[in-house]
Amino acid sequence: MELRDATADDVDAIREVAHESLIASYGHAVDEALLAEAVDEWYDPDDLVADIDDETTVCPVAVVDDDVVGFAESYVVGRRERVGEIDWVHVHPDHRGSGIGSALLEHLEAELREVDVDRIEARVLVANEVGTAFYEGEGYELVGERRVEIGEETFDEREYRKQVSRLTGISEGTVETAAGDTVHVAFDESERGSDGPFYVAYADPDRERRYGYFCGNCEGTDVAIDTMDRMECGDCGNRRKPSRWDAAY
Repeated sequence: MELRDATADDVDAIREVAHESLIASYGHAVDEALLAEAVDEWYDPDDLVADIDDETTVCPVAVVDDDVVGFAESYVVGRRERVGEIDWVHVHPDHRGSGIGSALLEHLEAELREVDVDRIEARVLVANEVGTAFYEGEGYELVGERRVEIGEETFDEREYRKQVSRLTGISEGTVETAAGDTVHVAFDESERGSDGPFYVAYADPDRERRYGYFCGNCEGTDVAIDTMDRMECGDCGNRRKPSRWDAAY
């Protein structure tokens, strides 16, 4: 097995691995048509090429006998506290159990440590028992669970975390919006945007009542979200792609 950086020539193989991997992990819980739609949405060829060419994205592939059988993707989110977000660790079902997933994850972690992230995070649906066991076996701590919508169904999703730095950045700040509201911005809860991170904003300091999102690019709160969890800042145009609801297998 060889690990190397993905290239534009790998796009078709990456899409095929993603499709087979998602079916193997979620065929029992999610309609196959929805999984196929997810592959088209998340692994659009042009978007994949852009990610592969992006110097801030880590995207290795695992190759066996000249065939791509696994891939992973991660990037850094945040300016105050640097978080390494793992988008995907996918291994073709025919090659699972051979250590490829662990090798891909180890590669991502090494690259993220090189750019001094404070912690690494990944999200996995509870329905993906192999995926949750994978992260737990790799030393990740379960730090939270939330409900996410896929199509017309609702699923539980778990968030896993591995702390890298013993020191953390500023975790919270208080901001007054243009409308005169006081919101509490959680700088340790962020989502990747095209021009800067989106931070979760709360209406109370105990983080019990969500207010919305705070744009890390222009520091505005006029952030719109659609049914696919796309985000766009109405002030500066900072955008986030549709939400990806799994990061393993």
